Amino acid sequence: MASWNSIPLEITYETFGWIAFFSWSISFYPQVILNFRRKSVVGLNFDFVVLNLTKHSSYLIYNASLYFSSAIQHQYFEKYGHGEMIPVAANDVAFSIHAVLLTAITLFQIVIYDRGNQKVSKISIATVCVVWLVAAVCFFIALPSHSWLWLISIFNSIQVFMTVIKYIPQVIMNFMRKSTDGFSIGNILLDFLGGVTNYAQMAVQSIDQNSWVNFYGNIGKTLLSLVSIFFDVVFMCQHYILYPEKKVVPSKLNKEGTEPLIRFSEERAAPENVLVHGGVYKE
Repeated sequence: MASWNSIPLEITYETFGWIAFFSWSISFYPQVILNFRRKSVVGLNFDFVVLNLTKHSSYLIYNASLYFSSAIQHQYFEKYGHGEMIPVAANDVAFSIHAVLLTAITLFQIVIYDRGNQKVSKISIATVCVVWLVAAVCFFIALPSHSWLWLISIFNSIQVFMTVIKYIPQVIMNFMRKSTDGFSIGNILLDFLGGVTNYAQMAVQSIDQNSWVNFYGNIGKTLLSLVSIFFDVVFMCQHYILYPEKKVVPSKLNKEGTEPLIRFSEERAAPENVLVHGGVYKE
């Protein structure tokens, strides 16, 4: 495998990688904490969580296989050249493991907390079933010839596909409700930072190696960053511009500095014999 040509670029690569790891990893916690505090998952789209679990599971299979398997690494070098670097870093594997765990916890919260009338759609269930069926068929196709690089590329393609479609149900739900209440914006802000630094990490590696194989050799990681950034921008526009959180305006106080027991609209006069503040009847 190729070595780094510049120590500063190698340090920058590692720095961007771990910033992406921590940003993406921490991004799961605001939603988990919000669900815990509310004891409710109303406002969080269940399809998003179900599709997300499949997405991160397939991404974990790809990252762990390419990072740890010498046989798959050999097949990668045979295809892209022995002078190239493996496009998966330790932070990618660590993130995938953490993502699967936290997404599973979020799914468990959906089971135990108040769900209102929300439920997982049949379309999402069918999509997940078809995806894993395809993965199983591809496994048996790859088994005789040991085409493991091809097989994990299928899992990489699955995670790209799931990344593209997983955000759509939540975007539509926010649009229909005209609100982002129940969906943590902290998750989106951290996800955006992770996407930017993840893409920057790949760019640094390409600059050092003077080669762009890193981008199309791991097209899944490239598209993961770009798609995540796109939808994060959409969510931020929904939260801050289209459907901003409504602020509670404090009610006006009376002369004594306390809120009246009974308030009347400006259009209507107070009826006779009504008890007002202070316990005095007004004729």
